[in-house]
Amino acid sequence: MTAPSRAELRRLHLTNALFAHVTGQDLYLAEQIKAAITFSLAEFEEQTREHPEFAARYDTAFNAAAAELLAKSFDHLPRHGFFHWDAASTLTAATPLFARAELMNGFRQLAGFRESTLLVTNLRPALLPADRRQTPRRKREYADALAYTQELAAARTAPSANLNLLFL
Repeated sequence: MTAPSRAELRRLHLTNALFAHVTGQDLYLAEQIKAAITFSLAEFEEQTREHPEFAARYDTAFNAAAAELLAKSFDHLPRHGFFHWDAASTLTAATPLFARAELMNGFRQLAGFRESTLLVTNLRPALLPADRRQTPRRKREYADALAYTQELAAARTAPSANLNLLFL
C-alpha cells in the first residue's frame, strides 16, 4: 500500500476542517467525505493523471465541490447561517471595493444568526495567480486582503455572534 501524496493529505485535512461539524474531527469520516467529493470528480481526476499540468485545475474543482457540499450541509441547520464568497468569480471580485460590497452582502445575510460560517474561496489564486510571478506587491496585496477580510468580519459581526471565517 502506497503512502498518500502530499496533495491527498492536504485535501483530507481540508475536508476534516471544513466538515468538523459533521465528522467531529474523525479522519475516517473526513476520508469518506473526501472520497465522495473525489468520486464526483472522477473524470477530471483521470484527466489529471494523464496530464499532470491539470493538477491546479483539479484542486480548484475539488475546492468548488467541497464548498458546494458544505453549503448543502449547512442548509440542514436552520439556526446556522452560511455565506460563500468566491473571490475569483469575476476579474474584479478580489479588489477592495468589490470585495467590500460582496462581504457586506454576506454579513447582512448572516446578521440574523448567532452561529454562522463565512467561506472565502479563491482569494489567493485571484491575487497571486499561479501563471504569474509572485511579486512583493502581489504578496502584499494578498496579505492586505486577508487582513481586511478579517478586520471587516470582526467589525461587522455582533459581539454575541459566533462567526467562523474560513479561507479556502
